[in-house]
Amino acid sequence: MMNYRKLTATEIKMLKSQGCVSETWNCIEVSSDFNPHHYRNVTFSGVVRLGATNKIFYRDSSIGSQSGIYNATIHNCIIGDDVYIAKVSNYIANYNIADGVFIENVNRINATGESTYGNGVQVSVLNESGGREVPICDQLSAHVAYFIAMYRHKPRLINSLRNLITEYAQRQRSERGEIGKSSIIINSGDIVDVKIGECARIDGASRLKNGTIASTQAAPVRVGVNVIADDFIFMSGAEVDEGAVMTRVFVGQGARVARLFSAHDSLFFANCTCENGEAASVFAGPNTVSTHKSSLLIAGMFSFLNAGSGSNQSNHMYKLGPIHQGIVERGSKTTSDSYILWPAHIGAFSLVMGRHVGHPDTSRLPFSYLIEKSGKSYLVPGVNLKSVGTIRDSKKWPRRDRRTGYDHLDQINYNLLSPYTVAKMIEGVNLLQSIKETSGETASTYSYQGMTIDARALDNGIKYYQYAIDKFMGNSVISRLKDTTDIDDANLPRLLSAIASAGEGEWVDVAGLIVPKSEIARLCDDIETGVIEDVESINTRLREMHLCYYDMEWNWVVEHFKIWWGKECSELTTTDLVAIIKRWHESVITLDKLLYDDARKEFSLEKKVGFGLDGTSQCKERDFEQVRGEFESDPFVKMVLAHINDKTALGNEMLHRLGVEGSGDFVRENLLRYSSF
Repeated sequence: MMNYRKLTATEIKMLKSQGCVSETWNCIEVSSDFNPHHYRNVTFSGVVRLGATNKIFYRDSSIGSQSGIYNATIHNCIIGDDVYIAKVSNYIANYNIADGVFIENVNRINATGESTYGNGVQVSVLNESGGREVPICDQLSAHVAYFIAMYRHKPRLINSLRNLITEYAQRQRSERGEIGKSSIIINSGDIVDVKIGECARIDGASRLKNGTIASTQAAPVRVGVNVIADDFIFMSGAEVDEGAVMTRVFVGQGARVARLFSAHDSLFFANCTCENGEAASVFAGPNTVSTHKSSLLIAGMFSFLNAGSGSNQSNHMYKLGPIHQGIVERGSKTTSDSYILWPAHIGAFSLVMGRHVGHPDTSRLPFSYLIEKSGKSYLVPGVNLKSVGTIRDSKKWPRRDRRTGYDHLDQINYNLLSPYTVAKMIEGVNLLQSIKETSGETASTYSYQGMTIDARALDNGIKYYQYAIDKFMGNSVISRLKDTTDIDDANLPRLLSAIASAGEGEWVDVAGLIVPKSEIARLCDDIETGVIEDVESINTRLREMHLCYYDMEWNWVVEHFKIWWGKECSELTTTDLVAIIKRWHESVITLDKLLYDDARKEFSLEKKVGFGLDGTSQCKERDFEQVRGEFESDPFVKMVLAHINDKTALGNEMLHRLGVEGSGDFVRENLLRYSSF
């Protein structure tokens, strides 16, 4: 605790000689090593405490700024050691300013009275008319927000969650604002009722009002030029920059909102990137991306989305107000100029192309294309499983996790295949087979939920789903056994037994967290009954679920083994295991061959249009190779071939342990032999 003293008569005289003014000099307290030389043209009022000023700030290699206060009005503030404040046009009032803060060329920094600093602000997501409001706070995870927005069928839970967030918000209530250690605020306008964490950088913001900037030393927050934000929370590692305009908005950890993007009543969770466009009443789960000037996200729930230029949705075909909403499950893409009329539900890892006004529901058929032809919606099931883009996305999302530090609130599962998606594919196989049986084997097209499925697309969809299911199930089995040397009929059931009680039944994607529905139900019960007493404890439970994912995943595989393989795990023999490994290997290689094929299309003749502008066909080839490289040297192609070799080697190793000869070298034998469906 710092010891303060009153100003001496000599110090007051010196301050006056340097243009400093106060009607109540006796209300100013200073640290023991206070230096009056570092205060010029300062007007003091109210109770003020001043720390030491021993630091010189260097903004570049040559310009130094001595800590102290210059040309400013300071009212009722506590200012720590080594703080620099200069060129305050209006005043700084009712703030605690921590050590090492740098403030220059601002208009006003003011706490107007009791405030929760954005905590508790109601954000009307999905339904613009209300009904799914989410109260925000600086402990809000995507998963808690998901419960509040989407579990309205559980009013007890909603009331409990609202109360917990209200209680948290009240704990943040204060008459004084805060600026954390080593923060920088320069060239900015009004900052009113804003709590600012450590190491934040605010450079050029126009107006910030009623919010929290939850910056930390490990994950600083940056707020840049011409930003306007009212009623907001900016989480650690976030970046809000370049003219973004935000009202009633939550920006999650590692998220970026910039380049004139405007948003109101929207939530952007971890690693979202939103630029140029517009959002209204949006629930943007982790890794949602919208970066084009003409794109609009409205009244929708998204995660791992990539919105193309001109992407648009509409909730305005209504009679009772803008009440319609849309769900776009994880990993989906909307192409340029795509349009969806809400309500609609798009399945996981789908591609939407064209205009769709028939309220499509593709939730039971993930990894699909939804394409408009002549005003009709055509569905191509499962085709995204063989798309290079899908695999590239699944690889890049973890690499683009911009969160730093250890306090990650959003528990993100990046897995392409999981009990959540695989269960949908199992259902998808049954659904497509049922559609085919109902409409007849010889039909050229089939109808599903107002969408058209070509016969060939339906048959291929079944194949793609089967390959992916075999791949996932086989991966799980091999993962359980790959470090075991003594595999025989006697111990195999033990090796493949369930390892915990959790994991069985339906799984859900809770805004990035993939988890058994039973675990979510148990958590909700504990919230409703008061077993969990604060928001922080909810986040802890969710983190524990995430860490147990692979154990619970295996339990789900054990439960579904008979459904897919026709035998319980407890009944498996080594002969069965050989068949499983061979079927797994065939599925993995087939999917990789399809990816190889898809990648080769990017090197076809039609993709070379525009290359070799003024030359011959040979020039076109050379120009293309110089810019794009050769097919065999493409990083993605190399990755696919390496994956084929690695999985072939793993399969052969497992078969060798079981006394069975494996397959040969696929890459060497089949480099130029690839198949298409």
